[in-house]
Amino acid sequence: MPSAIEQIVDVYVRLKNRRGLDQLMMHRQRLAVDLKSRSGYDFSVPIGQIDDEIVIIEAGLSRLKAESADLGATHPI
Repeated sequence: MPSAIEQIVDVYVRLKNRRGLDQLMMHRQRLAVDLKSRSGYDFSVPIGQIDDEIVIIEAGLSRLKAESADLGATHPI
């Protein structure tokens, strides 16, 4: 079963919502930076989860880019 972030990314890709994916990416990146700057507690597990989510979002952005390139190739202006 896909994770929640995979399902969210899939919906954004199906809806061709690049802005939503970009915002999701920026949010995860800010979380990662914030957690990496903290001390006094081991944040390696949540940082790892966020890094995994960033990879999933990047894959979604790549899929969206590939789909728009394919669409442009089949429907020239």
